[in-house]
This record gives sequence, C-alpha cells and structure tokens, in this order.
Amino acid sequence: MITHSHRLWLGTTACLVTLALTAGSSAAQESKSEALAKQLAQALDKASLTTLAAKDSSGEGQYVAAMYFKGSQLLVVAAEYSVPVLLDEKLSEKKYMDVYIDLNSASVPKSKVFVSDLLADGLHPRPDEGQPFDTFEGAGDQIAFDRNWKARQMSEDEYMKRFRAADERYAQMLTVLLARLK
Repeated sequence: MITHSHRLWLGTTACLVTLALTAGSSAAQESKSEALAKQLAQALDKASLTTLAAKDSSGEGQYVAAMYFKGSQLLVVAAEYSVPVLLDEKLSEKKYMDVYIDLNSASVPKSKVFVSDLLADGLHPRPDEGQPFDTFEGAGDQIAFDRNWKARQMSEDEYMKRFRAADERYAQMLTVLLARLK
C-alpha cells in the first residue's frame, strides 16, 4: 500500500533525479569547443608547435590559423583571403605564423572571425569567479563571455544565444585545424 507520504517521497525523488540528470547533461553540453580546444592544445604541445594554419574547405579562399601560448591562451582566426594562391604556398611551406599574420591583417574584413580562448580550454559562457574570460569577434561585432550580459544591455537568453553561435563557429574552426594535424 502506497501512502500519501510515499507518493510525495517518490515524486520528489523522481524530480531530483531528473533535475540532476538535466543539469549534468546541460553542463557537459554547454561548450562544444571545450574538448576540441583541449585536444588541439595537446596536439600542438606534442608536435612542439606554437602556430598552425589550414585551408578551410567550407568555402573558396577560406583559411583558419592559430597561435598557441602553452597552457595559457589559444588565439584563432578564420577568414577569407582574396589571393588564395599566396596562402596555399605558405601552407605548403608550413609557414603557419605568416598565414596567421595575413589572416589577421590582410583578409577580407567582413569574413574575419577572431577568438581569444584564454586557458586554451574552449569557450565558456560563465567563467568561474576570478577566472579569465574568452572573447569572440565576427562581422565587426565583439563579445566578451564574462557572464555580464546586463552591462551589454542584453537578456541572458540573448547572451546565451550569441554564446552558442560563437561556440559552434569556434568548434568548426578547431575541427579544421585538428584535421591539418592528422
């Protein structure tokens, strides 16, 4: 015989289990770029590289390049380059720093995406207190993921929407770079 208190206990337990599972899965899925950034940092360490660049097959003249500061920062840029043959030559010669510089300075401006991933651990929308925050710049718009959406006069939903879009794009960029190492 199930009493009223047993039903209450079962209902509460079921709610708590569901809440715990949902919280765990959403936290794990909060950053698509986290595992990829850590994987790239490890691969760069293993290969003793501080820069890497690759052609992005998603579009004509598209490239991605990264500069890595061991254990502290990953700077990644993606952009269209108007004279692809020049970057193709630099890639074949493994002049990754030159490609990185060219994408930062001479790329098609509206196509440029730049990510500053502090700690080289992927983008995070809500860094822990006292931890550095990541930034994303694309199409002339820049956002710092410092959990301070109110200072930007936006809602938390808008902030998270922009985070998810930035994280998705960053994950794509990292995937292109990881493919170059294989």
